[in-house]
Amino acid sequence: MRSYSKFAESYGSVQVVTGVATADNIQLIQMLFDGLIESLSSASGHIQNNVIEEKSKALTRAGRIVVGLQGALDFERGGELAQNLNELYSYITRRLFHINAYNDLTALNEVKALVNDIAQAWQTLPGLLNDASRKMAYAN
Repeated sequence: MRSYSKFAESYGSVQVVTGVATADNIQLIQMLFDGLIESLSSASGHIQNNVIEEKSKALTRAGRIVVGLQGALDFERGGELAQNLNELYSYITRRLFHINAYNDLTALNEVKALVNDIAQAWQTLPGLLNDASRKMAYAN
């Protein structure tokens, strides 16, 4: 339940609440990644158009989402994967500060690519879990 409230809190901080009340943890993570990708794309547009205040707001939203994702990691059950994600989220957070300070589109594109890769992995997870559940059901 702790993870659920961390996800919901992070999502609320970026003012996107539709569906959170009925979403499971995987859906919440996917929603957070959708919001993160949207914030990064918005920041990119603002940098290109030299709209500095809005760029900062978009990057702040992105940072809040990353912190929410990081705070929801379960190191006990997640083991090495959780530790690796923690380090990756820390790296992304440092890059977001750099992007905000220097309007660095190259760094922003790097972060977007990393985030897209992780988001795609989360998109495939429900199918993998369903396949594993079916295999376990047939094995019993």
